[in-house]
Amino acid sequence: MSFRSAEDARLISLVLGGDNRAFDELMQAHEDRVFAVCLRILANREAALDAVQEVFITVYRKLQQFSGASAFSTWLYRIAVNTCYDQLRRARRHEVLPWPETTDPADAHSANALESIELRPDLERALAALTPDFRAAVVLSDLEGLPLQAVAEALDVPLGTVKSRVFRGRRLLAEHLRNLSGSSVHQRGEHDA
Repeated sequence: MSFRSAEDARLISLVLGGDNRAFDELMQAHEDRVFAVCLRILANREAALDAVQEVFITVYRKLQQFSGASAFSTWLYRIAVNTCYDQLRRARRHEVLPWPETTDPADAHSANALESIELRPDLERALAALTPDFRAAVVLSDLEGLPLQAVAEALDVPLGTVKSRVFRGRRLLAEHLRNLSGSSVHQRGEHDA
């Protein structure tokens, strides 16, 4: 059992015993990642903030239903994804505008920070263009780094379905981006020669 899992179990026990400060600690430990998932699925900062609030209200009300069969974070991601799906269904009649590009930091994994900043808006638009099912699978797998089995548990779908959604989501992202990063590198190489 990891430190986070052990700490989550300890905090859950305290919350179920009536310690509201323990719930605050539990929420603080997970709110950034829940916000990141909601932001990427909803593609709207205000909607994501609303979703995070709704997620933790749901967690507080249903914490006694957490069985411990999976990691708390997996159960939490399932609630977050379902909350986002609910918001997307409610908002279908209203246009959702993307959040300002300046609110998202450069990709820390990119070797070139300038290239990362240039690609970020294209990536966010490409993610927003995916269906919610594909977007959730790609966000949890590729952006949050969850193992596919954990993604399957969080989305409450079979592992094969997750593999298919991640594969198809990645392919749609690549089509939408027109392999932007690969063509940029190739073009730079031609100009340098």
